[in-house]
Amino acid sequence: MKKPNSVTALLQAVQTYFDALYHCDTKKLDQVFHKSASLFDVDEDTVFVEPIASFSKDVGGRISPASKGQQPETEILLIDWLSPACATVKIRIRAHQNVFVDHLGFVEGEAGWQIVSKIWHLEKVIA
Repeated sequence: MKKPNSVTALLQAVQTYFDALYHCDTKKLDQVFHKSASLFDVDEDTVFVEPIASFSKDVGGRISPASKGQQPETEILLIDWLSPACATVKIRIRAHQNVFVDHLGFVEGEAGWQIVSKIWHLEKVIA
C-alpha cells in the first residue's frame, strides 16, 4: 500500500526532473537522480549507457529551452507502483525540436524520491 504522501512527493520529484531539463539545471538533476543512476538507450542495435555524472555534465553544457523562450511541454503518461517505495514513471518531454519518451525508475529512500535508472527514446524531431 502506498504511503499517504507518496503520490504527491513522487509527482514533485517528476516535476524537479522536468524543471532540471527545461532550465538545464544540474543542481536539480543532482537532487532528483541517485548518485549511482545510469541512463540507457539503444541506437542501431547498440546499447548506450551513460552514468548520471556524464549526463549532468552534458545537460549543464546545453542551451536551455527556457532561455530560448520555449514553453514547457511535459506529460506524465503512466505511473506503475512496484511497491510503496518503488515506481516506474513514463513521461514525454520536449527539448527544443526533440521529443523524448522516458521510463524513469524511482525509489524513495532517505533522500526522498530519486531516479535510479532512465531508459529513454527519441520519439520524434519536430521540423
